[in-house]
Amino acid sequence: MNDKSILEGLFRQHYGKMTHLARTLLHDDAEAQDVVQDVFARLLMSAVRNGCFNHIRKMQLRERFKHLHPLEETDDSRPIEEVLAELDQINAIVDGQIEEPQRTIFRLRFDEELTFQEIATRLDMSVGAVYKYLHQCINRIKSLI
Repeated sequence: MNDKSILEGLFRQHYGKMTHLARTLLHDDAEAQDVVQDVFARLLMSAVRNGCFNHIRKMQLRERFKHLHPLEETDDSRPIEEVLAELDQINAIVDGQIEEPQRTIFRLRFDEELTFQEIATRLDMSVGAVYKYLHQCINRIKSLI
């Protein structure tokens, strides 16, 4: 089901109740319909604006993280065994030498591929705290490799 049909369904589902309330208060069918449509449009505009702000914040956080931890050029010619050995080493460091909550955040981010917001929600902490702990974890791993 696409977003347009979801919105249409919501509007159709509640339109009757909303116009009934507006008619009761305004005593005019045309004005009641106009008010309901205006309120729905303003609600959607607010939701879109908030969605855009959330997206901008997410992008800014991602850019900050990339700046602090730029992706290194990978040597694609390395044997797979070498790459797997490095991943095993990282896993051993995370399991044996990384404390909580950094370990859990690392696993949620890289094993479960959750976003910073999803991790923050799951662990009941701020996105900034998730970022800080992951930053600390990555620096610790780099220092031990």
